[in-house]
Amino acid sequence: MSIMGKPLLAYSIEHSLSSNLITRTIVSTDSTYYAEIAKSFGAETPFLRPVEIAQDLSTDFEVFFHALNHLQKSENYLPEIVVHLRPTHPVRNPEHIDKMIELLKANPHWDSIRSVAPAPETPYKMWFIENDVLKPVIGNTNINEPYNQPRQSLPPTFLQNASIDVMWSKTILNKHSMTGDIIGAFIMTDNYDIDTYSDLQKLNITNGENFSGKTFCFDIDGVVAQLSPGNDYNLSKPNKTVIEKVNSLYEKGNYIILFTARGSKTGIDWQEITKNQMQEWGVNYHELKFGKPAADFYIDDRLINIEQL
Repeated sequence: MSIMGKPLLAYSIEHSLSSNLITRTIVSTDSTYYAEIAKSFGAETPFLRPVEIAQDLSTDFEVFFHALNHLQKSENYLPEIVVHLRPTHPVRNPEHIDKMIELLKANPHWDSIRSVAPAPETPYKMWFIENDVLKPVIGNTNINEPYNQPRQSLPPTFLQNASIDVMWSKTILNKHSMTGDIIGAFIMTDNYDIDTYSDLQKLNITNGENFSGKTFCFDIDGVVAQLSPGNDYNLSKPNKTVIEKVNSLYEKGNYIILFTARGSKTGIDWQEITKNQMQEWGVNYHELKFGKPAADFYIDDRLINIEQL
């Protein structure tokens, strides 16, 4: 897999090399092909992982237990602390790596520290099904029927975001665990973990500031402009966040088309008012069309994808 023209693996290697506290960057893989890619970006590949622990259901513990034992036997080298940077997480702040290492050192009673992000859904409203009967995922709580409470009143929950895990080597070797019993928390705001090809595509689009030479087609009402009460476009107000994005794409050499269905049902001519609004709001564009032209991308308040159908 690659993103923005670079192998996905390369990003985690670069993050590790950018850390001020990590002293060795080692990639564990069973593939000579990926080992060569890893080395080309500055990582070490002192061994190939055995095939039996390179399966779909192989665990992180098996991988790290093998790596530590190999390094100890072959080099008489055993790090005090291990940092796990998954290659499926290409967006990561190297400063967070160092902060988490420092936090673990400052809390020697912790077995590990793990990065988390706010959970998009609350587990207080999740269920198991047993014999066709719903059983709450979170039971024995002092909250009365939490699944019937407003979400805002429930305690915040966090999801491990697979970005950075830091643990003592002894946690892996002695406790046979990647986390141990006491796990410190490092809260992040984002989750860029890539598990599917669809995730990869979305992240490529998210990094769309690198687009150049493409045609972007923006609907005006509901996108560039806020929706107007009663379709009275004299009352339209600008969506400043979207306009900034439009102008950014314009400045990067993309072709910007604005389109609108204003007047298509009523027959009212909104052309001059629309042009004046775009000028007043500072919207940079190449064409303004009353209709829906052909384009590489459509940004439309009514756009839905095939999965939603």
